[in-house]
Amino acid sequence: MNTSKNKYGTINSFLLLLFFPFVLIAQQTLTLDECFDRVTKNHPIAEQIELLRTKSNLDLEAINKEKLPQLDLNAQATYQSDVTHLPVALPNITVDYANKDQYKATLDASLPIYNGGLIDAKARLEESNTSVGLQEVEVNLYALKSSINELYLSILLIQENRSLLEAKEKQLQTRLKEVKAGVEYGTLLPTSADALVVELLKIKQNYAELDHSKSSLLKRLSFLIGNEINNNIVLQTPTVKITNNPLSQRPELTLFDLQKNQIEKSIQQLSKSKLPKLNAFVQGGYGNPGLNMLDNTFTTYYYTGLRLNWNVFDWNKNKTERQSLAINKDIIDTQEKTFELNNNLELVQIQSEIDKLNEYLTIDQEIIPIRENMVKSAASQLKNGVITSSAYISEFTDLYEAKSNLNLHRIQLLLQQIKFQITNGTYGTN
Repeated sequence: MNTSKNKYGTINSFLLLLFFPFVLIAQQTLTLDECFDRVTKNHPIAEQIELLRTKSNLDLEAINKEKLPQLDLNAQATYQSDVTHLPVALPNITVDYANKDQYKATLDASLPIYNGGLIDAKARLEESNTSVGLQEVEVNLYALKSSINELYLSILLIQENRSLLEAKEKQLQTRLKEVKAGVEYGTLLPTSADALVVELLKIKQNYAELDHSKSSLLKRLSFLIGNEINNNIVLQTPTVKITNNPLSQRPELTLFDLQKNQIEKSIQQLSKSKLPKLNAFVQGGYGNPGLNMLDNTFTTYYYTGLRLNWNVFDWNKNKTERQSLAINKDIIDTQEKTFELNNNLELVQIQSEIDKLNEYLTIDQEIIPIRENMVKSAASQLKNGVITSSAYISEFTDLYEAKSNLNLHRIQLLLQQIKFQITNGTYGTN
């Protein structure tokens, strides 16, 4: 018999180990940091990162190809009202003038020798444009953190309240058993248990309300982070490290710096465009006439040389454009100052909420022990038939509300603390 028991015990242990991973999978957990990480990878906005980088590589490739020889194929057929001819007739000489209908096809090749660094300036501006675009994506993704924070902690509050509701249900069931025992032994009236039964039914309604609210919030959170979340998932309470770093690290501030740098690169490109440009060129052609205007036949020809281009006067167009860009830079400075002002105002408001909630929690922690003592006294009185179950429920409900307020204020404090760090740009940098 002992051998048989050991055999079955081994089999049961093996089955437990076999199905243990599935038990772990069923009890999934989720953290706030995981939500932040997933939204930066799965949100449609995040897809722009790879697209911007690919676009930048293509644009830089196109710009650098301006340094390579350029080939142009040209062809034309013309008819003109007159052609070059001698004003006088030469004795004993017949001149074959060019036809009024003329044809030519050319292949032109040019190679930039000096362009004042304009091509490199274009490349630097393109890199700056890409940096601005990538940072704008970062700003948009960062803005989602506040929404995720509020959703996550709202779900966490529901989760905490459900646990509190379960504890309340167990205590009421214990009281109900005591009251039923009193009714059975004749020490309490038969109706003494009715109020407790009704209160337990209300708890079932509360369960349904909490479960539906949690399901709705989880669906919204799922859409944001791009992952399906099981309704049975357990959210972990975030830990907040309080930092005294007064300097804001918001991605918007980096964006302002990149935008100003972008303007500097644009000004540099405009300055380079004013410099002279020197190209080497060669042209090969086939036409009638060729270079010899007196040869009225189709012939090949070529010529080569250097071409200098310098726009010495443009009615100050280049200067005006650079002045306009400088004003844009000043506008960005004002936008940055406005952002910092509004951000600091929001931080002051959040800090005020944090201070208020800390005071609330201190008072909650003083109220709950008093309420617990009152409920213990009421439970004893109910058991001995001194008070009705309705009177006991009134005291018990006050205790539950006090604990609910403690949960609410604790989660609200956590929400504001994380919101403060998100607003200041320091969350996750400690």
